[in-house]
Amino acid sequence: MQNISEIEELIKLISKLPGLGPKSAKRIVLKLINNRDELVKPMANSLAQIYKNVVRCNSCGALKSNSNGCLNCDNTKEKYNKICVVEDIADQWSIENSNIFQGYFHILGGTISSVGQRKEDLLINSLVERVNRDKIEEVILATSATVEGQTTAYYIQDSLKNLDVKITKLAQGLPVGGEIESLDDGTLFSAFKNRSNLISNSD
Repeated sequence: MQNISEIEELIKLISKLPGLGPKSAKRIVLKLINNRDELVKPMANSLAQIYKNVVRCNSCGALKSNSNGCLNCDNTKEKYNKICVVEDIADQWSIENSNIFQGYFHILGGTISSVGQRKEDLLINSLVERVNRDKIEEVILATSATVEGQTTAYYIQDSLKNLDVKITKLAQGLPVGGEIESLDDGTLFSAFKNRSNLISNSD
């Protein structure tokens, strides 16, 4: 293989994407090089626009355009009384595609772990603010069934304990160690339908 620095750098970058290794990255790079006008040019433009214009909402964590408000927060068409809390945007997309849940989403941006992410880095304080401000009646904790996901769920439960809100979590259908984004629609449906009550301060 020719040692061309631009190609090597692109292979390294693509290798960092989920599910891709060096071999897959090389095939992708070759496909791009062989289709410069059809793929490379429009892809470069799209990536530049995303880098410039697409950001995470500081309140709910959803993706939004710099030029517009957050569709998740500013939904005036329908007023919901539920918030589904997920770890990342891939989880939100999986649940949305299943058409199981009708309500607001709150994307934490990760989980509490002993290495790396701290609870201060997550959008937990803004979740408490949203529950208060929007008169939310139920918070559904849809974190993964990993140690980190459950630790995060317990911390959120504790943060909301003084509020007049029902807190539930996804139960049956979520395998131990499973991640939301990898679940099929049937499993997600079962998890939502059979979610269990954690705490209700409304009684």
